[in-house]
Amino acid sequence: MVNSEYLKNLNKSQKEAVMHLDGPLLIVAGAGSGKTKVLTTRIANIIRERKAFPNQILAVTFTNKAALEMKSRVSELLNYPIDRMWIGTFHSISVKILRK
Repeated sequence: MVNSEYLKNLNKSQKEAVMHLDGPLLIVAGAGSGKTKVLTTRIANIIRERKAFPNQILAVTFTNKAALEMKSRVSELLNYPIDRMWIGTFHSISVKILRK
């Protein structure tokens, strides 16, 4: 399970989203509502619960700043580098796919 200290900072709906491990999940929320916190914690939880390997994760965002923030948060939660994870902008992920 995810670092319990981090879960303490989530509200009930956010915790439910993080703990949901069976099947897809749609998160719709406004700016500043904690979407990045939920997504990064959910990614870490999925990996820790062995529902996916790091190289099976794809997280796409619009800006380099957001992508770096997501990478940093997930790496911090897991306490190891996330080099094999596909976290980036639409453009960087597309380039990575085209190069393969």
